[in-house]
Amino acid sequence: MKRSNSQKQEHSRGAVAVEFALVAPILLALVAGIVEFSYTYNLQISVTQAAREAARTMAITNDQTQAQTAAAAGAPGLNAGSFVYTFNPGSCAADTNMSVGISYTANTMTGLFGSSVTLHGVGAMRCGG
Repeated sequence: MKRSNSQKQEHSRGAVAVEFALVAPILLALVAGIVEFSYTYNLQISVTQAAREAARTMAITNDQTQAQTAAAAGAPGLNAGSFVYTFNPGSCAADTNMSVGISYTANTMTGLFGSSVTLHGVGAMRCGG
C-alpha cells in the first residue's frame, strides 16, 4: 500500500516539529549565554575603568575620598555604593606604584547561570604624576 502525497507531507511536518522541539532549547540556551556573557563583559570593562580612574586620582592627589569619587564618575552605569575598594599601598609616595582594586557584585541579566556575579577590576599608576 502506497502513501499518498498528503500523508507524506503530514508525516514530514510532524518530523519537523519534533526536530524543532529537540533543537529549540539548545538554541535558546545559546542565545541566553551570549546575552549574559555580553552583559557581564560590559560590567567588567566598567569596573576596570573605575579602578583605573581611582588609581589615577590616587597617584595625583593621594586622597582616597577623591579617588572613590573619580571611580564613581568613571563607571556611570554602576551603583558606586556597591564598590569595595582596596588601596595598595594606603597612601602614595613618590616613585612608587599605586594599585587600586575594586570588587563589585551585580545581579545577572537572565538568571539562567546564577543570580549574581562578582567582578574585580584593578588599576595601577605611578605616584607623583
